[in-house]
Amino acid sequence: MGLSVPIIGKIIRWIVAAFFASTILVVVAYKFIPVWFTPLMFIRTAQHVSSGEMPRLHHHWVPIEEITPDMPIAVMASEDQRFLIHHGFDFDAIQKAVERNMKAGKKKYGASTISQQTAKNVFLWPGRSWLRKGLEMYFTTLIELVWGKERIMEVYLNSIEMGDGIYGVDAVAEHHFGKTASSLSRRDCALIAATLPNPRRFSSKDPSQYMRKRQRQIVKEMKHVKWTEEK
Repeated sequence: MGLSVPIIGKIIRWIVAAFFASTILVVVAYKFIPVWFTPLMFIRTAQHVSSGEMPRLHHHWVPIEEITPDMPIAVMASEDQRFLIHHGFDFDAIQKAVERNMKAGKKKYGASTISQQTAKNVFLWPGRSWLRKGLEMYFTTLIELVWGKERIMEVYLNSIEMGDGIYGVDAVAEHHFGKTASSLSRRDCALIAATLPNPRRFSSKDPSQYMRKRQRQIVKEMKHVKWTEEK
């Protein structure tokens, strides 16, 4: 005997309520506790194992106070110069990306903010489906409301993929520069930021001429960006 329409409706309401309650609870919890693992870390580890490689996972959580202030400035200069003034979505950048994509042919330009990238990294999986994009918008709105800019930046700098099996600024500082996140130079930060469109293709450890050019461009842009959460 099949379920009646009222029972199905009740089940759907419970599922929806459970989804919102659980996701809000996790976002609130992550406002206070470190994000030790992300879905992408597990996915990359599984990819290593499935291809017969040793799994690689280098990740150190460090508080924002132990990261040089040049690092937030570098990623804002490279990725999202309006980070401190938008509310999770940069609609001017989205409009410009749409216009460029209409003229660009196969090459596609994105307009994801640091907030969107953080939401994707911490809560979701890689992909381009409408479902994932919708969830990204939902989590971006939540973290903007609950976390605030400094916490979003802190989580971003600790969870972003910065090399093959390397996540977060302290891990890349150690493995590519022999330093800590607090001792990176301005140029180091610019070079790390230059890799972020594709850190598995572009390396801050062995940078190409193109990467050095991007580094110089970002250093120039950093002069016009201020990290107002500096202590």
